[in-house]
Amino acid sequence: MSLRQFEYALAVAEEGSVTAAAELLHVAQPSVSQQIRGLERELGVELFARTPTGLVPTLVGRAFLRQAEVAVRAARRARATAQAGTEELVVAVQMGFGTRQLPGALDALRRRFPRLEVTVFEEPSSAELERLCRRGELDLALMAACERSPADAHRLGDEEFVVVLGPGHRQLAADRVVLRALEGEPWVRFGRDSALDAVLLNVLRDSDPAPTTAARVSQTATAVRWAAHGLGVTLVPASAVPHGHEHLVRPVFPAVSQPVIAVLRQGAGPAETALLELLRQETSSEPPFLLAGVLTAEQNAEQNADAADSPFPKPTFS
Repeated sequence: MSLRQFEYALAVAEEGSVTAAAELLHVAQPSVSQQIRGLERELGVELFARTPTGLVPTLVGRAFLRQAEVAVRAARRARATAQAGTEELVVAVQMGFGTRQLPGALDALRRRFPRLEVTVFEEPSSAELERLCRRGELDLALMAACERSPADAHRLGDEEFVVVLGPGHRQLAADRVVLRALEGEPWVRFGRDSALDAVLLNVLRDSDPAPTTAARVSQTATAVRWAAHGLGVTLVPASAVPHGHEHLVRPVFPAVSQPVIAVLRQGAGPAETALLELLRQETSSEPPFLLAGVLTAEQNAEQNADAADSPFPKPTFS
C-alpha cells in the first residue's frame, strides 16, 4: 500500500466517481482506476460498491478510509518541511510496440527526474488510444502509425514483424519463412480491433483458403507461448518476443514492418519531452533483429523468385 493509493481512495469517496476524483487530484483517470484496483487486490476486499449513481464506500471501505485519512494527514504534516509533491507521468503503449525501447528510456528518465512517478498501461485499441490522447488523459502514447494518426506525431522508426512457429515445425529449417508457405496454417490472433490483428489481416488478405483462427488472445507474450505449444503460428513484433523463445522465431519474406509513433499531449512539459528524446535514442541504438542464420546468394535468389509469384505482396502501411 502507498500514500498515493490512500489519497486516491479518499478522493473517490469524496467525489463519488473516478472521473471527478481524477479532476480533483489533477491526474489522469486511468491512473486513479489502476491505483484503486491495485489497492483492493492487495487488501483482498472491495472498498467501493459500484452503484448506478456512482461509487459508494462499503462497510469495510468506510473503516479503511477512516484510518487512511489519519495516515494522509500525518504524511502531509511531515511533507510540509520537504519539497512539495511528486510529479506523475501517464504513458500508454499499444500492445506489442516499444517493448524494447521503453524500459531503458524510463530508467534514464528516472535518473533525470528522481521524483517522477510513471504509470504505464497497455491498450490494444488504436481508437481508444486516440480517444485518450484527444481527452488529454495521457502524457505520451506509443503506438502503431495509422491513417488517423495525429499530424504532430513523432515517428520512432519501424517495428519488424516475425513469425513464431511450434517445436518441430517444418519451416524452422528455413532462415526466413516465405509467407505463402504458411497457407492453411491455423493462426493465434489478436483482438479484432487491435493494430496487431490489422497487420496480420493485411498480410493474409489474399490467402486462399482464408486463414484459420486457432485462438484470439490479448497479449503478445500469450500468443508467443501458445504458438510455442503448437496451437498455431503467430505474427508479432520482433521486440515483443519473450526471452527463451528466440529459437522458434523466424523473419518473414516478404518483410513485414509497421511504423511506430509517439504522441505527446498538448503543452507537454520537460519530462514528457525528455522521454520522447530518450525513446529516440533507444530506437537508434537498438540492435537489429538477429536472424537464425545468414542467407546465401543462392537462397536469396530463390526467395526473390518465390516472392514474385507469392499471393502476399509486401504490406504497405500509412
